[in-house]
Amino acid sequence: MMASIMSYFGRRDTKQSAREAIVGLRQQLQMIEKKEEHLQKKIDQELKIAKANAVSNKPLATSALKRKRANETQLEQLRGQQMQLEMQVNTLESANLNKETMDAMKKAAQVLSDIHAGMSVAKVDQTMAEIQEQRAVADEITELISNPTGVDVADQEELEAELAALEDEVLETRLMGADHVPVHAPGPVATQPTAVTEDDEEAALRQLQAEMAM
Repeated sequence: MMASIMSYFGRRDTKQSAREAIVGLRQQLQMIEKKEEHLQKKIDQELKIAKANAVSNKPLATSALKRKRANETQLEQLRGQQMQLEMQVNTLESANLNKETMDAMKKAAQVLSDIHAGMSVAKVDQTMAEIQEQRAVADEITELISNPTGVDVADQEELEAELAALEDEVLETRLMGADHVPVHAPGPVATQPTAVTEDDEEAALRQLQAEMAM
């Protein structure tokens, strides 16, 4: 029976157990503080009695001092207990905080372990290498798509030569057409009279006579 009870308490949540222990210790501290206040009042009362009877009734004053001393001894014992309880509260609170901190750290470590479960330095290096390889493939594909297809270097040179010949032919045709364009003589320009040969004058005279005869 006792073993089962201890087993039950052993399986309890340590965080909850620590909280309950701290609550119990604080309740005990409150009770001790109240008892200390009661003892302090009794001490003050006995001291007052002793002072009042110190001259007129020494036996009564002596009894009051004895009760005062007994109460002071009990008060000192309570203060010692109070100190021990406060130390236990501080220790439990510190231990509980350490436990909660450790639990949080363990949980974070487990989460990190789960995150890194499928990861390793070798796998990361492999993944980065595959990414670089795929980027190179993508660049090559882009270059192939961008370049014209169906025309090799030799065909390209022949096409350029044929185009140059056509350009020369067109230019030559245009130049030949320019040679047959009539050129309009400029208007009469005042120049010095030129010498006319005798034959030209006779020919002109005969032409004039023929016109007059008609």
